[in-house]
Amino acid sequence: MTAVVYVPRDSSAVSLGADAVAEAIRREAAARKLDVKIVRNGSRGMFSHEPMVEVATSGGRMAYGPVAAGDAASLFGSNFLDGREHHLRLGVAEEIPWLKSQTRLTFARAGVTDPVSLDDFIAHGGYRGLKHTIEFGAERTVAEVTKSGLRGRGGAGFPTGIKWKTAADASATPKYVVCNADEGDSGTFSDRMIMEGDPFVLLEGMTIAALAVGATQGYIYLRSEYPHARRALTEAIATAYSTGYLGANILGTGRSFELEIRLGAGAYICGEETAMLESIEGRRGMVRFKPPIPALEGLFGKPTLINNVVSFATVPIIIERGAEFFRSLGAGNSRGTIPFQLAGNAKRPGLIETSMGVTLREIVHDYGGGTASGRPVRAVQVGGPLGAYFTEAMLDVALDFESIAARGGILGHGGIVVFDDTVDMARMARYAMEFCALESCGKCTPCRIGSIRGAEVIDDIVNRRRPRENLEVLRDLCDTMKFGSLCALGGLTPLPVLSALKYFPEDFGLTPRDVEFIGADLTISTSGAASTHAVAQR
Repeated sequence: MTAVVYVPRDSSAVSLGADAVAEAIRREAAARKLDVKIVRNGSRGMFSHEPMVEVATSGGRMAYGPVAAGDAASLFGSNFLDGREHHLRLGVAEEIPWLKSQTRLTFARAGVTDPVSLDDFIAHGGYRGLKHTIEFGAERTVAEVTKSGLRGRGGAGFPTGIKWKTAADASATPKYVVCNADEGDSGTFSDRMIMEGDPFVLLEGMTIAALAVGATQGYIYLRSEYPHARRALTEAIATAYSTGYLGANILGTGRSFELEIRLGAGAYICGEETAMLESIEGRRGMVRFKPPIPALEGLFGKPTLINNVVSFATVPIIIERGAEFFRSLGAGNSRGTIPFQLAGNAKRPGLIETSMGVTLREIVHDYGGGTASGRPVRAVQVGGPLGAYFTEAMLDVALDFESIAARGGILGHGGIVVFDDTVDMARMARYAMEFCALESCGKCTPCRIGSIRGAEVIDDIVNRRRPRENLEVLRDLCDTMKFGSLCALGGLTPLPVLSALKYFPEDFGLTPRDVEFIGADLTISTSGAASTHAVAQR
């Protein structure tokens, strides 16, 4: 009987030696004349135990990790193919508390299936949503997405159904569907994990969208730094074409949807949807003025539906199981589940998919185990490099769009980065301005010049050069960037700066009284420029 061993092909696991582990298991099996089939699955996102090897047993898939290539001999010696005891054994994968307590919908197959096996995808519920869409028709499909309450998982949190209906109602043709896969925020990796671990679900979501809005051409705008994702997507797209899930006659419906990958060139600003469209059209990635919005005049001036990877990948489960099922999860106007990505100084980093409304403390301490250093948590940044900083005392905030906004932050792409008590928050604030200066497309003055001046003013404050006067300058500068920037790269950069000032004034050589001098409330609202998230993907 053939034993089946799963070794992740996800780039996070590969970076920790998964390829060498797979080869070591292959060699050891051959040396012992054992019939072993190695399946390169995706990652389940439990990075503290990667590479995590699983073995199919009668009692479920037994997990072992973190496994090194040198552990292969002892694993075989302990009869791990039968799920026997070993110092690396973690138990049945689905029963590991870190995984069992999650609500996995979008990531239900990640780490379970062979990512590029269509048979595996279909056996685990794949393409059911697409078949429902063919039965429902376009109008009902758009209605289901709207009723579900799904909001964009790329950062801006805009209601997905409104986007879809706007594109569907547009009269111009042809129409396009574009997936923004330019995942450039620090501490985020959910898009990558979908593309590497379950690429067919992205194709299914985009195909559903195309049928719903009447599009015939699609593009996946993929960041060039994701070669593993590119390989998985390329193979999945080829398979979808050869089996009738893409192309001129999708599943015999007579409907056409062509799909291709376009690679970015490393520009963070191309995470903003209009800069991305410029890049796809062959021009330098620079932000466009709005209106018109892309759903009416987007790619090549035609109606274009743009969502990010997780948004598209969530649609199939909504169509398959119904809008009410999805709405039954979440909190307030933030419905469904969301993949939180825990990184930085975290003991157990990784991807946690759970209902919106979970607290930041649960993610950082219950799932993350606190800091990797063992030192106290001092600050947590939520929402990527443009997100606000939260203190340890603020960790009971609920992680949904409204609750985070009420505390002056953004949920963004679901990235959460942990810092211990050795962090210098003045340096982190300066980095936000420096990052903006480096990544600005240069089209508008507040972002292009304001970020450079912001870094200089922070230096003046830290070095005690007229700190009170420069605090006023910094506040005015942040207001100018917030309200005067064309997109949210400049519009949201003040968030980390002012939250660091408000909650950690001592790192700037200031006292709370100094900060009060320029006003008690230093937070940035998520209205105005922020709602047009420069990095709407993120």
